[in-house]
Amino acid sequence: MVDLRDVWDWAAKTARLMVGVPDYPAYVRHRQIHHPGGSIMSYPEFFRERQNARYATERGRFRGCC
Repeated sequence: MVDLRDVWDWAAKTARLMVGVPDYPAYVRHRQIHHPGGSIMSYPEFFRERQNARYATERGRFRGCC
């Protein structure tokens, strides 16, 4: 039987990704598994880096999401 909490977590994660909110816990898990001993950005650093990557704001222009 499907656990309602798992369905809710999956739906919330999907909705966040659809509107451009990155998955910080997945990033942390990835860093711990694939880069042990490496530094892990704080959530504000991670969020800022993902927004900059998505919108190219550090290049001095706003390119939008599409």
